[in-house]
Amino acid sequence: MKQLLKPDYIFESSWEVCNKVGGIYTVLSTRAKTMQEAFPDKVFFIGPDFWKDKTNPLFTPDDDTLKAWKEHAEKRDGLKIRIGRWNIPGHPIAILVDFSQYYEQKNDIYTQVWLDFQVDSLHAYGDYDEASMFSYAAGKVVESFYRFNLKKTDKVIYQAHEWMTGLGALYIKKNVPEIATIFTTHATSIGRSIAGNGKPLYDYLFAYNGDQMARELNMESKHSIEKQTAHNVDCFTTVSDITNNECKELLDKPADVILKNGFEDDFVPKGDDFAVKRKEARAAMLNLANKLLGTDLDDDTLIVGTSGRYEFKNKGINVYLEALNRLTRDKNLKKEVLAFINVPGWVGEAREDLKERMQSNEKFDTPLHVPFVTHWLHNMSHDQVLDMLKYLNMSNSVDTKVKVIFVPCYLDGNDGLFNMPYYDLMIGNDLTVYASYYEPWGYTPLESVAFHVPTITTDLAGFGLWVNSELGHYGNLADGVKVIHRTDYNYSEVADTIKDTISEFSDLDVKEIEAIRKKASNIAEKALWKHFIRYYYEAYDVALRNKEKRISADK
Repeated sequence: MKQLLKPDYIFESSWEVCNKVGGIYTVLSTRAKTMQEAFPDKVFFIGPDFWKDKTNPLFTPDDDTLKAWKEHAEKRDGLKIRIGRWNIPGHPIAILVDFSQYYEQKNDIYTQVWLDFQVDSLHAYGDYDEASMFSYAAGKVVESFYRFNLKKTDKVIYQAHEWMTGLGALYIKKNVPEIATIFTTHATSIGRSIAGNGKPLYDYLFAYNGDQMARELNMESKHSIEKQTAHNVDCFTTVSDITNNECKELLDKPADVILKNGFEDDFVPKGDDFAVKRKEARAAMLNLANKLLGTDLDDDTLIVGTSGRYEFKNKGINVYLEALNRLTRDKNLKKEVLAFINVPGWVGEAREDLKERMQSNEKFDTPLHVPFVTHWLHNMSHDQVLDMLKYLNMSNSVDTKVKVIFVPCYLDGNDGLFNMPYYDLMIGNDLTVYASYYEPWGYTPLESVAFHVPTITTDLAGFGLWVNSELGHYGNLADGVKVIHRTDYNYSEVADTIKDTISEFSDLDVKEIEAIRKKASNIAEKALWKHFIRYYYEAYDVALRNKEKRISADK
């Protein structure tokens, strides 16, 4: 075994530092404690400062940390930054940057990155400018820190996450070549777009040309920054073998290292506390359902859930609904099923009529109007979940054994009805379903098994593939993770398999369920960061060695 080169300082830049948006937040926030233990206060997370003068609940300012550099960065380099601690396990140093001042320079910035790296920003729209100006600012922050605090012998890593931070990585390569750069794509922008636009991604992957598809799908600028960053950093990484196949075909660059996504079990209650939390979650979900539906569902009800981003096809929400509809006609179903869809939509406010019922101790025997949704939406007549429920003619009536409830808001503890954070609710599920069509890794099923809740996923998710490789066979319900084979064209078979698996689960006794929950928890243990952090150490080594070669070649 060769001795791995170890960095002295690590900077990580992401749109999701102290900004809870999606799965990358989970990657960074759960890994931070492990990083802090290995590199105490030598890891700096850089994120966008949206809160400015307001209080960001995820960030605690600290005027004493890096005080001399902060004064220098603001006075000499004209940077607008706040320094403090990220309110997560490990409490790492976070640098939040206000990037608004760079908008007036954006044309010059884009021209320069075209001249240096042929990044095409001409066709930019939407969030491209915002992300790019943040990324540029993050690059300037690291340059300033390096010039003020560090010396040439220090081994420094800059890791950029997703296309949104690519411009900063390229800025550093040009302006601070002594820093080794890593770029991590968690999902290729063009792969996600192909899948989301209803085109078959997997059977035809070998035939797609990334640049051509970017033009066809109006994704040229995002694809360009992603591709050029992948080709120009010292180490290019992604999160699973399935996404690496996309990188090879669509970015013309395979990953140097695959950084599997781990988890920390700090979030999971222990001992008696676990049982209490699970009981509270189930009581909350059943209470809401009974008040919304006018039913009397008891604790023997089988509670099933799905969650994640509102990507109707990519996240498999459509096939989940199809399976639930088929389950209503399944003669083998032994229990009442209460199925939740916890997916943030274009949410308005919590329903007042439901809120009033939930504050009452009365029992109700009539459903509320629109007994499928907990919060009013701005687009009630054009919502994909509600449209499909209507199309399937699902009723939530008292006599159907399968009830479906759509919770279209972030479960951050302030939703107006549950007022419980996501993890505090998820622990109450009996089973979860994440039947993804496009899923580079799949944190949601991993989180589920970490909370001892068995899950159904697919082999189009990086997590599903990893489970199969760990088990040596396709995951079954008895393993704690059921992994379904999914292709471009087997939607109906997937729906049937989900239906059959839920039905099978409904017939298990307490002892069998406990055994499955234990197996689920065992799989989660294998995905803890203490096992997966080694892939990051490999990436640091690759980046530092390639940086040395690059510097030597330039001399």
